[in-house]
Amino acid sequence: MSVVIVGGDHLGCIPKELDRIGISKIQHLNGRGGQKIRGKMPDKADFIILLYDFVNHNLAYKIKKIATNKGIPIIYAKRSWPSIYLSIQDHRQELKKAGYDIAVDIGKKYIQKNKNP
Repeated sequence: MSVVIVGGDHLGCIPKELDRIGISKIQHLNGRGGQKIRGKMPDKADFIILLYDFVNHNLAYKIKKIATNKGIPIIYAKRSWPSIYLSIQDHRQELKKAGYDIAVDIGKKYIQKNKNP
């Protein structure tokens, strides 16, 4: 599974935690130079995580517009693993529509690809 993270200069432990739940392909765009975002946004990302405490309103609007046009789910979170994980949980229905089912079992966190069309 792949994700694009927009915002923040450094991600810290976030890539490691995403890998633990099955998201191995991570592309990070720091959000500086918003004009360059359009060419760097991949078409095949499963979803986008927008770190809203590290981007300006104009960039957030552009990312939302690009995601909507490409049909990619977008999740808004602060630059911390608990915030990202809770946002993923809050948007699990949206991700399920995109083909990903999220389950939590007493401390075990993972995302599985749903085999149903």
